[in-house]
Amino acid sequence: MKRNIINILGITTIGLLAGGCSMADRLAGIGSAPTLSAIENPQHQPGYRPVQMPMPTIEPSVYQSNSLWRSGSRAFFKDQRAARVGDILTVKVSVTDSAKLSNKTQRGRTNSENAGVTAALGLEKILSKTLLPAGATPEQMAAASSTSNSQGSGTVDRAETLATNVAAVVTQVLPNQNLVLEGRQEIRVNNEVRELIVAGIVRPEDIESDNTIASAKIAEARISYGGRGQITDVQQPRLGQQVMDVLLPF
Repeated sequence: MKRNIINILGITTIGLLAGGCSMADRLAGIGSAPTLSAIENPQHQPGYRPVQMPMPTIEPSVYQSNSLWRSGSRAFFKDQRAARVGDILTVKVSVTDSAKLSNKTQRGRTNSENAGVTAALGLEKILSKTLLPAGATPEQMAAASSTSNSQGSGTVDRAETLATNVAAVVTQVLPNQNLVLEGRQEIRVNNEVRELIVAGIVRPEDIESDNTIASAKIAEARISYGGRGQITDVQQPRLGQQVMDVLLPF
């Protein structure tokens, strides 16, 4: 009993230490709306790493002295679409994802083994009197049986739809002129903040004339849509429950 009490106190202490900072921040923000994040340079964020991808051989630009056309240009006039670090383009996020899976597994096995000696040169009676325990007979020296059953079933029925626009900033230009972009949008309604994050790699050729691009054309796309605030907080399990879910083996 004493050891169980010590274990419970230890688990409680770990939970309090793990959620101490978060709990203090939440207590300090009681009665106030959640704050919006400051606008910061994505390259200065902790954990930011430049993207490195396989690159083709760079071909030199060719300029014809008797032509107004520049190699790689789309028009005679300057292209207003995003092409350099710091330029802004609009990402049209459209995610329609649905999946329905159903699996069922059933397995059964029954084994039975028997071993005995029915005849041993007439010595079976002597064996039963001298070597075998009382009441045992040579015909039933060993018997074993086993039965196992296993049943499993699983069902996944998921449907997700997200349609919105978010402006993103070009954070890097790769050697093959592909653009690395990242966009973050926060909207606060009452005491709930909805946050949308978009990041990935796009080709300049896929950018539309109105400086927009569809999310389906973003390579290595990272799209996150979530929130924080009172509603999100109520939907999350309490810190103690999260600790117990991690520690309990059953």
